[in-house]
Amino acid sequence: MSETEVRVRGIGDKLAIGLSFGSSAAVMVLELVSLRLVAPYLGLTLETNTAIIGVALAAIATGAALGGRFADSVPPTRTLGPMILFGGALVLLVLPVVRWTGEAVRGGGANAVFLAVAVAVFIPASLLAAVTPMVTKLRLSTLAQTGTVVGRLSAYATVGGIVGTVLTGFVFVAKVPTSVIVLCLGGVLVVTGAVLTIFLRGIQAAARPLVLALVGAGLTVVAPRPCEVETAYHCARIEPDPNRASGRTLYLDQLRHSYVDLQDPTYLEFEYIKNFGALIDSEFPAGRRLDALHVGGGGLTMPRWLTATRPGTNNKVYEIDPGVIALDKAELGARSGPDLDLQIRDGRLGVRSEPADSRDLIIMDAFGGVAVPWHLTTRELVADVHRVLRPDGIYAVNIIDFGPQRFLKAEIRTVAEEFDNVAVISTEEALAGEEGGNFVLVASDEALPVNELRTRLGDRADVLDGADAVRRFVGDAPLLTDDFAPVDQLLTPFSS
Repeated sequence: MSETEVRVRGIGDKLAIGLSFGSSAAVMVLELVSLRLVAPYLGLTLETNTAIIGVALAAIATGAALGGRFADSVPPTRTLGPMILFGGALVLLVLPVVRWTGEAVRGGGANAVFLAVAVAVFIPASLLAAVTPMVTKLRLSTLAQTGTVVGRLSAYATVGGIVGTVLTGFVFVAKVPTSVIVLCLGGVLVVTGAVLTIFLRGIQAAARPLVLALVGAGLTVVAPRPCEVETAYHCARIEPDPNRASGRTLYLDQLRHSYVDLQDPTYLEFEYIKNFGALIDSEFPAGRRLDALHVGGGGLTMPRWLTATRPGTNNKVYEIDPGVIALDKAELGARSGPDLDLQIRDGRLGVRSEPADSRDLIIMDAFGGVAVPWHLTTRELVADVHRVLRPDGIYAVNIIDFGPQRFLKAEIRTVAEEFDNVAVISTEEALAGEEGGNFVLVASDEALPVNELRTRLGDRADVLDGADAVRRFVGDAPLLTDDFAPVDQLLTPFSS
């Protein structure tokens, strides 16, 4: 069979469109899955997302340039099938490469993990991006059709990218684990490449890439799993406390997010949670029923504590990740009922839907990695919180920051724009800028019970309060708004 015959019989218009569409869709699926692969090791930050997207775009540009060049120097009928097959085999290697690298540098080595992801994603994405220029070369039979052929295939490639993005974001990630997505994507590419290679060049040309694909699939199956459950947003697991039989810790990615004592809901492990408890005990008499709103569910530690210490309290929880709620129910004994209303919803939208003057207490404890999601930090959100709180209500926010504490100071200024009284609870060393960690930001229109709070905190923590002291602490920190909230850039990483 001559190359001309192959072009006519083997690479028809529909097949060319299918290959351009499918390869572009595969690149976008790989890009979005890569964002999830790095989350357990690098967290979900704007910088991480930007870097992975940049790697994917660089791969697309490289593949398009090199694909066009090789299409002019080597007959695409020789390289097209093996290239897709080899790309699929490399996709199957992405997950084991990332996971083994992540395990090898657990607790550090973020640069090594990112480099592993970048290399593992860049090569197969480049190969897949080279498909469209090669297919275009095969479909060009006359210069008179150049614009039509190039435009049509480019359009279908773009549509393929859109479809891959939408399906991954709305269907694949929500329904199946990342490992299954990677295996299925690699498998489809391997099968497609193998069939095309065998048809165009014979079975021997497909042998070596097929062996690599089998190796990749096998390594994916045996690669270490960094989590118990893959949710739509996190790599989650529950670990028992070796020193407390009924203690359980919820990990989201590599961070401890919540601690729950299954037998004693009044037991609080984390220092910032103890600060929440001291604040509530200082402001509201023991046993008083409260209407409390929690933005961020985690292990539901505070709703449990409030129910135990203030029977009849109505706790409404807005948690965006259904997988976290499912884990709470399956392993931490959480049950919806009159005292616990679990809502799977973005916290910003949830607060907006609340009626005015309806809550005594609002606790903001939502995180993506070590950062509060930016849209939960702005003045517009705080204004909504202010609207929902009763006149004597309390707003309490858990913030993590380190170093110069630029994000902490910006959030304090932002909250102070809406509330008359603001205070910050943390250790003396943290408030002095000598160490980082958790800070509980407290706000109310009524005077805060600072003296009572200091008594309850004892030597464990201190309180920054008073308008002048707060202003000096904040300095020239920016005001966070929906139009300007560079949270990831303001936040100082804990490794600094």
